[in-house]
Amino acid sequence: MPNLFDPVKLSNELDLANRIVMAPLTRSRSQGLLPGELAVEYYRQRAGAGLIISEGTQITADGQGYLDTPGLHTPEQVAAWKRVTDAVHAEGGKIAAQLWHVGRISHVSFQPDRQAPISSSDKPAAGKTFTSEGFVDVSAPRALKTEEIPGLIAAYVHSARCAVEAGFDAVEVHSANGYLLDQFLRDSVNDRKDGYGGSIENRARLLVEVMTAVAGAIGAGRTGLRLSPVTPSNDIGQDSNPQALFEHVARQLAPLKLAFLHVVEGQTGGPRDIAPFDYAALRQAFGGTYIANNGYTREMAIAAVAEGKADLVAFGRDFIANPDLVRRLKLNAPLQKIDSATLYGGDAKGYTDYPALAA
Repeated sequence: MPNLFDPVKLSNELDLANRIVMAPLTRSRSQGLLPGELAVEYYRQRAGAGLIISEGTQITADGQGYLDTPGLHTPEQVAAWKRVTDAVHAEGGKIAAQLWHVGRISHVSFQPDRQAPISSSDKPAAGKTFTSEGFVDVSAPRALKTEEIPGLIAAYVHSARCAVEAGFDAVEVHSANGYLLDQFLRDSVNDRKDGYGGSIENRARLLVEVMTAVAGAIGAGRTGLRLSPVTPSNDIGQDSNPQALFEHVARQLAPLKLAFLHVVEGQTGGPRDIAPFDYAALRQAFGGTYIANNGYTREMAIAAVAEGKADLVAFGRDFIANPDLVRRLKLNAPLQKIDSATLYGGDAKGYTDYPALAA
């Protein structure tokens, strides 16, 4: 039987030391949209994960939705991330960049020329984001024009190429948690009348085109995808038929032979049973490596891998307070608790000062 702590080969490019994944975690410490010295140390400390997936990184200037989140589309950002990937590799780890566009979960203060954020439609989201002025309502979006879509796809490709240049071992395209690609997928938001709205096939078209383009540019063995079929995060709402929608996506992507599919099961950071969904059917439709995520304990993760329900398991919050999480899980050692006051923004406190187990 496969073991959570066994090595695993996802592709020729991804040969991992174990089946434990560090999930992407926004920490809002990238002043000037650049990961700095603290980020280098933060990721280095966590290189024991079989695969680290970076915090969300904006693919374009208009992809930003929160204060001090990093980008990955300029030479300066590439150079800054190269120091992070070098540090992870020096510790024997592997790291993927999460390619992120927030869509309507943004504010005009983050947008070039204070323009409206883009989305699949002009429906505003109910929610707030953190800006230099504090917490404010997200801004009303505008619907992306059909003729603008090729430029958006090109931006994903450019950011993926920047990731490879920065030394990342792979990329994960973020199509979860109510951000831009999820806004195209779900009919709870997408009310378009063109070839990217209406039917399941049309609503899935943008994601399929993005994944095809990114895999074609940097190789399918370096390309993964994150989905969250039923999470209500960021006011996304439930699709009218999530099972049919996401199984269609998985079947459409199966021929690409992507490195992995990373799935948030249930509500992101919340209950796993918020809405019915057959994740085994989704995994079968995809046919490739499946990374399970959301609320997994040590016992659940070990069982999921041993029973063939997942190939790898991603842990998020546990990695914040436990830089040596893999070792702690292996030894069944106690886990440290998160200092919730230091999750977003700030300095080393609650970021790089969590101690590892003594030797």
